[in-house]
Amino acid sequence: MDNVITIETATRIEGHAKIDIHLDEAGEVTDARFLALEFKGFEKFLEGRMVWELPQIVQRTCGICPVTHHLASAKACDAIFGVTPPRAGTMLRKLMHMGQMIHSHALHFFYLAAPDLVLGPDVDPTLRNILGIAAADPDLARKAIRLRAIGQEIIEIVAGRPIHPSVAVPGGMAKALQHEERYEIHRRLDEALPMAMEALALGKKVLEQQAELIQRIADIQTMYMGLVNKGALDLYDGTVRMIDARGNEIADFDPARYLDHIAERVEDWSYLKFPYNKARGWPEGIYRVNSLARLNVCSRISTPLADKELKEFKSLADGPVHHTLYYHYARLIEMLYSVEHALELIKDPEIISKKVRIKAERKGGEGVGVIEAPRGTVFHHYWADDFGRVEKVNLIVATVQNNPAINLSIKATAKEFIQKGRIKEGLLNRVEMAIRAYDPCLTCAAHAVGQMPLLIHIIRSEGTVTTLKRNELP
Repeated sequence: MDNVITIETATRIEGHAKIDIHLDEAGEVTDARFLALEFKGFEKFLEGRMVWELPQIVQRTCGICPVTHHLASAKACDAIFGVTPPRAGTMLRKLMHMGQMIHSHALHFFYLAAPDLVLGPDVDPTLRNILGIAAADPDLARKAIRLRAIGQEIIEIVAGRPIHPSVAVPGGMAKALQHEERYEIHRRLDEALPMAMEALALGKKVLEQQAELIQRIADIQTMYMGLVNKGALDLYDGTVRMIDARGNEIADFDPARYLDHIAERVEDWSYLKFPYNKARGWPEGIYRVNSLARLNVCSRISTPLADKELKEFKSLADGPVHHTLYYHYARLIEMLYSVEHALELIKDPEIISKKVRIKAERKGGEGVGVIEAPRGTVFHHYWADDFGRVEKVNLIVATVQNNPAINLSIKATAKEFIQKGRIKEGLLNRVEMAIRAYDPCLTCAAHAVGQMPLLIHIIRSEGTVTTLKRNELP
């Protein structure tokens, strides 16, 4: 097979994937598998380190959302040491997190999803990219770039640098916010709010225009999981809520009890694990995380503009909203919420308090930190001895939790668009659209302009294999 797989000896492969599509003798799809090489070495090489070092190390898990792992790790350390950060420390953590949500959601929608939705899935692939967006609508491209930059600038002001921050520590934050910094963040958020609303309006418009694709691409139904705080959307803290495909609550549990509800299986054809709900078993217990899941499990949003949009979103279905491309719609509502919530935080006078950290005494034990990454729920679970040395680490990240659903999605999409073995470039892009909707780490890091480096292998019933690349398709 003509197959290129890059192995990064870090947490996961970003930017490379392969799809195997199996056909019967009539050329109809019988199966499809999403294959990505993933090596999570962090869980092993963290063993033996001092637990308070982990928030500075695990952020290297990802260059797109290092804040997620940084904060989830700090929360796990808080749990081990039995400390609760001062209110100002927690507010600064949340503010940094909102900056990441703004940055990541703007990146995904405008750079990775919008070329398909705005320009169309069958446009020449040399034009179907962010440069094509810029050529078609320069003002939209400028706003996209600026909105993403604002998210990064918020992180930089709070943490001292925009990528791989080191400011969250057990017990709170290592750096307080200055009055001048508060003003700068407020000014940026005032700029971001109308742009977030405009992005949401654009997303709703183009999704309405692509109504047929929404019905046909990755039409699957699953369970959903996400953090809630007394029923409201919460991206930083709360309980973990799971609902079934009809919207019935299956569980609402303390994140520390995640192992009572989540199990993982392995398949001999994939490097990724396949998480599922223990109570429902496999495969009935397949669930989804990320923006669509979070809006499905919550009953309200605490900020007024986003809550109004949530009500409109929920009116799309009698029960959970299942269509996979609506991940983009949900993502834009979350981006609006993130701007609104960041404004709430920055307007609170306590945000510039100097009391951002309490002392944490060295001790052992175990702790779980959970947070909602842009791509879904992330669990960090550490065990440490009495000296504070790490004995064991368990990480369950968002992309892995969506892995079973991604496989269901590409199979459903392939079945919908491949008949009698005939395939065109547009099919490849529609399969990519199903994958991109989940914003998995590998897709987000694939910055080859206009395409994800994706190979599709068509396996016919007699065993012959056809490897398809974009530039070889009609």
